[in-house]
Amino acid sequence: MGRESENPETALPRTILVVEDEKEIRDLLAHYLRKEGFSTVLAPDGETAILKARKEKPDLVLLDILLPNADGLEVLRTIRSDDTIGRTPVVMLTAKGDETDRVVGLELGADDYILKPFSPREVVARIKAILRRTRPAMGEPGQAPLTCGELRMDVDRHEVRCRGNPVALTSREFRVLQALLSSSGRVLSREAILSKVWGNDTHVIDRTVDVHIAKLRQKIPFLAEAIETVKDVGYKLREIGAG
Repeated sequence: MGRESENPETALPRTILVVEDEKEIRDLLAHYLRKEGFSTVLAPDGETAILKARKEKPDLVLLDILLPNADGLEVLRTIRSDDTIGRTPVVMLTAKGDETDRVVGLELGADDYILKPFSPREVVARIKAILRRTRPAMGEPGQAPLTCGELRMDVDRHEVRCRGNPVALTSREFRVLQALLSSSGRVLSREAILSKVWGNDTHVIDRTVDVHIAKLRQKIPFLAEAIETVKDVGYKLREIGAG
């Protein structure tokens, strides 16, 4: 599938995989996305979504949670466990508004949650915001690697290594770790992390930060002690020498 050239000012990626079993909603979202210059790939169920995600390698997946033939959480779990598409931003689209449902999705690696009923324009705006934060704009100067002890982050390559071994992180986990590494030795409040990573145009809860910190500690055991919890405030990454 061909991709038209993107506006150089924003340099947004173009292909969105829309996974929604209700045809009217699926077509409505595709219509608004195409109006904004995106290419769309459509899937009516979970199995098709997984196949198209692997084939098309979209820049973002807009994923309903209630789907036939593998629900949205199963699709998300499959995407996150696949090395070729594991870092793809995923936005959950669902009628479920309970905080527990949102946390489950976030624990599995969702980047954002949009509740039904929704405004298609808001969905497009949120997608643009996520893509701006997860992909650097064209022409930006390269950033020096960020380090902490044996942990090294190459922002330009979107790579993290610990003791030389690659670490697979979701786009949000990468951004949370980047915020901590960029503020090494200083306390970051949960609100500050939310602002840096999710921005002011995303409706997420403080618990979201805790979930992502827990994931980082799990994936990179070195961080279990390096990331300090500052009670009632937020988190701090201790400055650790490389020796």
